Amino acid sequence: MSTPTTPPRPHLPFFVYGTLRPGEVNHDIFLRGRTLREEPARLTGAVLYDGPGYPYAVEEPGGTVTGDLVTARPEAYERLLAELDRLEEYTPGDPRSLYERVIREVTVGDGSTRAWVYLAAPRIAARLRTRGTLMKTGDWLSRP
Repeated sequence: MSTPTTPPRPHLPFFVYGTLRPGEVNHDIFLRGRTLREEPARLTGAVLYDGPGYPYAVEEPGGTVTGDLVTARPEAYERLLAELDRLEEYTPGDPRSLYERVIREVTVGDGSTRAWVYLAAPRIAARLRTRGTLMKTGDWLSRP
């Protein structure tokens, strides 16, 4: 008799668009020395809202969010994934989560790839759509 197993999570790169981008406060804390590549990238079908010291990406047709595609070192991947989930206050199935970690297509150079993206959780996204501050440039680094 075989025992049920949880399917492995894909080791996808991360699309980061806020405080994890190079030069931002959380980049050095979480990513320095743990990545193979960091490349400029874009997420289409989403917009950016200003949060309390960090942004929220919210799915929205026609929008574009500017960020970076981060490929973690294989030996650092599982620990980094867990740390980023904690940073983003994401717990699968928990309605109190601030973000959801989802797989989306991200544009890098002339191509695209699948990546983990932290999007605003549904209750946060609904609040932002009604009374949030939209960042029209879609780029956290262009904030005043």
